[in-house]
Amino acid sequence: MPAVTVENPLTLPRVTAPEGAVPRPVLAVTTAPSGFEGEGFPVRRAFAGINYKYLDPFIMMDQMGEVEYQPGEPKGTPWHPHRGFETVTYLIDGTFVHQDSNGGGGTIKNGDTQWMTAGSGLLHIEAPPEELVVSGGLFHGLQLWVNLPAADKMMDPRYQDIRGGQVQLLTSPDGGALIRVIAGELDGHEGPGITHTPITMIHATLRPGAQITLPWREDFNGLAYVLAGRGSVGTDRRPVHMGQTAVFGAGSSLTVRADEKQDSNAPDLEVVLLGGRPIREPMAHYGPFVMNTQAELLQAFEDFQKGRLGTIPAVHGMSEGR
Repeated sequence: MPAVTVENPLTLPRVTAPEGAVPRPVLAVTTAPSGFEGEGFPVRRAFAGINYKYLDPFIMMDQMGEVEYQPGEPKGTPWHPHRGFETVTYLIDGTFVHQDSNGGGGTIKNGDTQWMTAGSGLLHIEAPPEELVVSGGLFHGLQLWVNLPAADKMMDPRYQDIRGGQVQLLTSPDGGALIRVIAGELDGHEGPGITHTPITMIHATLRPGAQITLPWREDFNGLAYVLAGRGSVGTDRRPVHMGQTAVFGAGSSLTVRADEKQDSNAPDLEVVLLGGRPIREPMAHYGPFVMNTQAELLQAFEDFQKGRLGTIPAVHGMSEGR
């Protein structure tokens, strides 16, 4: 980890917060509980226990792995429905094949992102390719759920396949950090992900002792999730480590620092930074449906049960019986 990197970060554009930027305080640091998803792959629930008012427009995020599968062990998800939001699957290591009931799908691996706008609804499956099931191997990634405003919840579904080589790469003034802008904008540099709800999604790698202080939109919230390593957040250097989420308060800059000493299995601090403009609408969430009212949730279940969200295509290797 990570799959997308460069030999010399000093060849990249450098970014830092301007003088006079107001540092965002750290309101809380939480630790993600572990669980299992889909057919049984391990996850950490990054946002568990965080009040939704600090997450909006984000709903949930799972760190999938990091796990080294033995032959025959790789797992995915069975067919399942979605309506009313977007799923962002960022695969750092490994390979996932995805397919939906609208004929969409593809393969993501090693730094790719699959951005699915479920909108009015579809059926979806994610699975490792057969050759990976046979061989085993490393699997590590994230899945983020981003809410849609009421006006867009019933839009037509769509996909964006973002290849690792498309992400915007930046660095800190001293070259000690590699900043990957997957979606949104940072200091005028645009990531490739196109979002309905305005957000910024960044994966940053900080070498031991490195620090980033980034400009951050004042109308966005601010979250930092540690994928690996140890460090601190905020100007008061609140300690954080793998599996923890920091919630930032108001301000116009965001600071993250890597500890001088890292564990041998995680030589750098790996952190995902998220910001989004809150939607501030009522949310009714149950399972794979995210709507505005309980009546809309019931309608989503009824539409799913009556086959209105699509039917499972009979495709070899990704059938209902998988």
